[in-house]
Amino acid sequence: MQTALLQITSSDDPVQNLDMVRAMMAEAAEQGAGFILSPEVTNCVSTSTTRQREVLQHEEDDITLAGLRKQAADLGVWLLIGSLGIKTHDADGRFANRSFIINPQGQIVARYDKIHMFDVQVSETETFRESKNYRPGENAVIAETDFGKVGMTICYDIRFPHLYAALAQAGAQILTVPAAFSPVTGAAHWESLLRARAIETGCWVLAPAQAGAHPKTRGKTRYTHGHSMVVAPWGEVVIDAGTDPGIHFFELRDSSVSEARRRVPSLTHVRPFTGP
Repeated sequence: MQTALLQITSSDDPVQNLDMVRAMMAEAAEQGAGFILSPEVTNCVSTSTTRQREVLQHEEDDITLAGLRKQAADLGVWLLIGSLGIKTHDADGRFANRSFIINPQGQIVARYDKIHMFDVQVSETETFRESKNYRPGENAVIAETDFGKVGMTICYDIRFPHLYAALAQAGAQILTVPAAFSPVTGAAHWESLLRARAIETGCWVLAPAQAGAHPKTRGKTRYTHGHSMVVAPWGEVVIDAGTDPGIHFFELRDSSVSEARRRVPSLTHVRPFTGP
């Protein structure tokens, strides 16, 4: 399957971001991509809760979801919408950080809500409290596609290897990690974590990422690490997209999964044990 990662720099304007992603999808499809992946919070990157409440929508009303579903159908491609910020009907008013897999007919095949919330202080000047505005998901998800079983995760999930082990043991051959990674933690850990998850599971790891300084109408400027990455099941880095927006292509091969798992069949060696 010819596959394309979209590395983008989303603003806090969903209409503008939708136009950008649709154009990139059209270019990727024209060059032969049958599976296209966008990053986390494709529809809106913002540090302002007020701005998020102004522009985010419920799933049934979301213009980005509707527009990208139509574009996938028009182009006849599979699409991972890395995630969208989505309003919920929760009493506390928190959003969902929700990933979608769309088939070539424009139908939603699977949804995944980010389980692990990024509540960290990475430096004296950079603090995140994702759980203040987003509520965590509770369910791991595998999507059935024409090219394999896809285990869906988002960004900070990458630090929790038990999630990836569970997905691989349940049959996932491909793991998606759309992200808007911090530049500080990205420089230190991004590649190492992605390679570790690929090596541990024998899966392809596909990680489309946000990159750079994000345009805004209010709030502080958000910066993200970039370096969208593809890691093969043996742990080789197939793509490192650097820090500029763009489209990056590679060939997704089933045989790479079976070969890596034949050489080191660790998934079949898992044993129960009594905890310390």
